Parts: sequence; C-alpha cells; structure tokens
Amino acid sequence: MAKILVLDDVFDAVTLIKRILQEKGHEVFAFTEEEEALDYARSNEVDLAILDIKLKKMSGVEVLEELKKVTPSIRAIMLTGYPTMETARESFKLGASEYCVKPIDKDELEEKVASVLGDV
Repeated sequence: MAKILVLDDVFDAVTLIKRILQEKGHEVFAFTEEEEALDYARSNEVDLAILDIKLKKMSGVEVLEELKKVTPSIRAIMLTGYPTMETARESFKLGASEYCVKPIDKDELEEKVASVLGDV
C-alpha cells in the first residue's frame, strides 16, 4: 500500500483522513504544520500528498511546489472548503492529480486516492 502524507491546519481533518486511509491499508503520516510536513517529505519516501489549500503559513499550492522539488514524482490531491477555478487550475498546473471539496466524503476520498495511486 501507499505512503501518504496528509497536511491540513485542522487537526480533526487530518485525523479523519488518516483513519479513513489506514482502514484501506495505507501508511498515513498526518501533519498540521507545513514545515513539519516538508521536513518529513525531505527525509522519507512519500507516494501521495493530500494537502489543504488554505494553511497557516503557506498555501497548499506552495507546499506542493516544494514537495515537487524534493520528489518530482509525488502525486497530490488538493483539499479545499473554498473551491475556485483559479486554485484548481494552479493545483493542476503544479501536478495535482485530484481536487476534493470539504467536508470530506469518505467514499469520494477513497475513490480519488485509489484512482491517483492507480488502484482502480
């Protein structure tokens, strides 16, 4: 199964995503601080990043840009409670594979993760 990094500034959101994906057999590493997530990715293999677009210090798009420098092949799913065409376009331009709108729907998340990882 995949090694998945989850970054959201809301602790309950990362906890929920972690629980959903662990039930599917994935290894999930959850963070609420951008720098901690980036430090982890710099020294550990990560297959997929699930990133909230609105964070504390950086945007999820900026985090994705940094992750791509470390691991160009990393796949990403962006999360947002405030969907706009601009953020979607920017995310896809940087290599995000999917976009999920909050609140998180368990089935939608599982389907998108499986699709991005090629399990479907």
